[in-house]
Amino acid sequence: MTTTQSLTRKLPEVTLAFWIMKIAATTLGETAGDLFSQTLGLGYFLTTVALFTLFVVTLVIQLRSAHYQPFCYWTVILSTSMAGTTLSDFMNREADPRYLPAGRTSLGWGPQGLGLGYPEGAAILVSLLLLVFLGWKLSGTTFRITEIVSFRGEALFWTAILVSNTLGTSMGDFLSDSSGLGYLGGAALVTALLLVLVALVRVPAVPNVLLFWIAFVLTRPLGATAGDLLTKPVAKGGLDLGTAGASAVLLMVLFGLMAYQQATRTPRLRDTGDGV
Repeated sequence: MTTTQSLTRKLPEVTLAFWIMKIAATTLGETAGDLFSQTLGLGYFLTTVALFTLFVVTLVIQLRSAHYQPFCYWTVILSTSMAGTTLSDFMNREADPRYLPAGRTSLGWGPQGLGLGYPEGAAILVSLLLLVFLGWKLSGTTFRITEIVSFRGEALFWTAILVSNTLGTSMGDFLSDSSGLGYLGGAALVTALLLVLVALVRVPAVPNVLLFWIAFVLTRPLGATAGDLLTKPVAKGGLDLGTAGASAVLLMVLFGLMAYQQATRTPRLRDTGDGV
């Protein structure tokens, strides 16, 4: 990376702190999305509209910033995680007691859900994500996020992020609710897959960019299963901490990490080699 790119880059470097913050943001996205749509009873449709609007607002702020700002970047990540949670629920679920809080027969205003089911919803989202990456490839823009400094590159990046977070929610809900693994088993499986990716980082034949995007998708179902583990009733295999309490704790953790990164942020000027 050149000195100019380091000073003008809009996206963070991929370090251990990056992945810790990503998992915290995606877990918070799961608990906060469920808080609005289920606990507060706004429903999947209305909550998705509201959170997608929030995503657009935060994205405009991020796109207008001159360089990487931790609060701007991670707020967009959080908004895509929350919007992805409720959008996935709206796609895959329906007005069925399995998907509603105890005692409720409906949620919020508007359609309850499309009822596609987790496998069908995931297949649609995988296809959409592949189309995004195909368009990205044809545009000639780099996939390495530390080298993305153009508006086009950043727009493609955030489109991929929104779709991948929605896909990750579908995958996480499938593992937790339909696979028989339960919340803890689903989280353990995703963690094992992420450890395989860590091992592959040292394999020269496997591009780090490919590993990054696979890991980015997989950390979303990890957040989804972890969020469900924290908030769902004990009878369903959860810890029953509640969406409000779990969201408050996760928000404080994420806010603290953002504040630390903002305070210690310095441009990095050396070449990143085959990084992402």
